[in-house]
Amino acid sequence: MAPQNAPAGRREALIQLLRLGGLSAAAAAAGFWYNRRSQRPEEPLVAGLQRNFTVPRDPNLPELAIIQGEDPRQLVRRAIQELGGIQRFISRGDVVVIKPNVAWDRTPQQAANTNPEVVAEMVRLCRQAGAKNVIVTDVTINEPRRSFARSGIAQAAQAEGAQIILPEDRRFREVDLRGDVLTTWPVLEPFLTADKIINLPVAKHHSLTGASLGMKNWYGILGGQRHRLHQRIYESLADLANFMRPTLTLIDAYRVLLRNGPSGGNLEDVALKKTLIAGTDPVALDAYAAKAYWDLDPQTLPYLKLASDRGLGTVNFESLRVAQSSL
Repeated sequence: MAPQNAPAGRREALIQLLRLGGLSAAAAAAGFWYNRRSQRPEEPLVAGLQRNFTVPRDPNLPELAIIQGEDPRQLVRRAIQELGGIQRFISRGDVVVIKPNVAWDRTPQQAANTNPEVVAEMVRLCRQAGAKNVIVTDVTINEPRRSFARSGIAQAAQAEGAQIILPEDRRFREVDLRGDVLTTWPVLEPFLTADKIINLPVAKHHSLTGASLGMKNWYGILGGQRHRLHQRIYESLADLANFMRPTLTLIDAYRVLLRNGPSGGNLEDVALKKTLIAGTDPVALDAYAAKAYWDLDPQTLPYLKLASDRGLGTVNFESLRVAQSSL
C-alpha cells in the first residue's frame, strides 16, 4: 500500500486543481503522476448477498484520473483510457448496471442529477466493449418517470442502446445487507443480478452529510423508508459501501451544486467545473471531491473513516497514483 503520509505539496496541488476548475489549472498539472422502504414490497428474502464487482489492482495503472475539458463525453473517454481502457472493466456478454443520480425532477443545468451526456457515453463504451445489456436505473425521490425524463438521462441513455428500469415495487427483493445499521432492506433487483456495476454520481452539496458523492449515491439502490437511515447516516453509508463495491466509479463534476443540496434548484448555486473524477477506490474519490469543493475531510465526514476502517479504500487520496489531463 502507498505511504499514508504523502508530501503536503502533492495534496494541495490535487485540491487546487479541483477548486479552480477550468483548463488553466489542468494544463499546468497535465501529464503528472502522483504516489479512493415507499411501501414494503412482498418479495422473498435473499439472505446475505454481498456485491463485490471490483477489478484487480494494476500497479502499472493510475487509481485515480482527473480530467478537465469542454465536452462531457470526451471526459469520460479519456478517464477510461487513463484507467486502462473499457476492456479492463467490461467483458463481452456482461450485463452492466449503470447507477447515475436521477433522484430529482431537475434539468441538467441545475446539477442535482448526473449529467446525461456522461451517462450516455458510459453506456456507449459498455456497448462497444460487447456488453449484452446495459441497464440504467435509480430509485428516485421525485416521481421516477418525470425525474428520468427531465434530467435528460432517459433519452440520452436510450439513444445509446441502454435499457431504462424504473423502480417499480415488483422489482425489489428483500436482502440481508449484514450491516451495522442496515440489516434486511428492499434492494432494486438489477443490482442483485448484474455482472458489473458502474457508479455514476454527481458532485453536490448535501444538507446532512456536507456532500453527496459516490457512497451517498448507493441510497438509490434501496426502496422503503430511506429517510429512517438519516438517524445514523454515517454508519448507513459505510454499510452500503461495504455491500455494493462497484467495478468503477466516475464522479460527474462538470457542474457542481455547491449549496442547497441535494435537490438544488437555483442556478446561482451551481459552479461550472468541467471536470470528471474517476477511479477504482471509491473512498479516495469521495475524499478528494469533498475536500476540494467543500473543504471537508474525514473528521467532518465520519463515513469516510468508517469505510476506510473496513478496508473499502483510503481517505489519503494523495497517496494514490493519479493521472491528470486537460482536453
